[in-house]
Amino acid sequence: MNKYSEIKKEFQELEKKISDPELMSNPKEFSQIAKDHATLKKVYDLIISLEKIEENITNNQEIIKNESDTELLELAQEDLKLLEEEQKRIKKELDIELRPVDPNDKKDVIMEIRAGAGGDEGALFTAELSKMYLKFAENKGWKTEVLSSNAIGIGGYKEIIFSVKGSNVYGDLKYEAGTHRVQRVPETEKQGRVHTSTSTVIVMPEAEEIDLKIDANEIRVDTFCSSGPGGQSVNTTYSAIRITHLPTGLVVSCQDQKSQHQNKEKAMQILRSRLLAKIEEERAEKETLERKGQIGKGDRSDKIRTYNFPQSRLTDHRINKSWHNINEIMEGNLNEIIKDLKEHDYSTEN
Repeated sequence: MNKYSEIKKEFQELEKKISDPELMSNPKEFSQIAKDHATLKKVYDLIISLEKIEENITNNQEIIKNESDTELLELAQEDLKLLEEEQKRIKKELDIELRPVDPNDKKDVIMEIRAGAGGDEGALFTAELSKMYLKFAENKGWKTEVLSSNAIGIGGYKEIIFSVKGSNVYGDLKYEAGTHRVQRVPETEKQGRVHTSTSTVIVMPEAEEIDLKIDANEIRVDTFCSSGPGGQSVNTTYSAIRITHLPTGLVVSCQDQKSQHQNKEKAMQILRSRLLAKIEEERAEKETLERKGQIGKGDRSDKIRTYNFPQSRLTDHRINKSWHNINEIMEGNLNEIIKDLKEHDYSTEN
């Protein structure tokens, strides 16, 4: 059995499992199988297309071999040329889809975006980046949920944290980790001077309880009243939660949910992912074979991208490439950028 046959068999088995009514009684297992099914479907569809193309190539080769009519022979040769080009394209696409991947690539993620330099303008840019990623996720059919945020009165965020769930989420979004720089004239700038601001994006594979168990004795849970922009009190109940992981000193606060229980659940979700990211980071540092400066795994303080609005130009400094459709990109059209980053990542590894 060749590689493609094995993939087809695996996909067909997943098709049977996902249509089993009994699976619905186990939401976690159903979610995992649905994710595996969605990831494999693209590969399966490409294999089916390739098989049809190769069947047509064989038929055309037979026609060319046996046909004596000049007109039919020329048509068959033209068709064969087009079919062979399509065969080459599909094989290349399959090669990309079947490359070895990071085990975390299939995981959901938690993204944290924080305003850096630039004051209010940095906070506004943080809000725009979060909208860009939320729109990108919507275009991909992924589900998102804001877990925590720290808004300012003019519509920006000092910090926003949200989860993204779907197929191969970390595999795409890991390339967004790093410092994003924006150059533009702020709306509040009367003299029309271009300002430079930054926001930092952190992308963590979401840790499930089975990935990382946290000892209840290793955390301290504090409650406090929720606050809104400017620090004013939103309510008088102690629904907001602050969790401190004592061994590492990591602190997570969550106040966006309606109840103390919901805030604690979201805070634990963020804490697990931060701890897993810390463990992964420490492991990578110890591995001497880890490629220095690998895309998506570099120092979070590194400037990875510049958004120049006056020139409608976005530049990714890791691959030294620019795009001149910044407004479309800010609407969540990131596919081309991520594709180029993946290509560069793969070419530098091989």
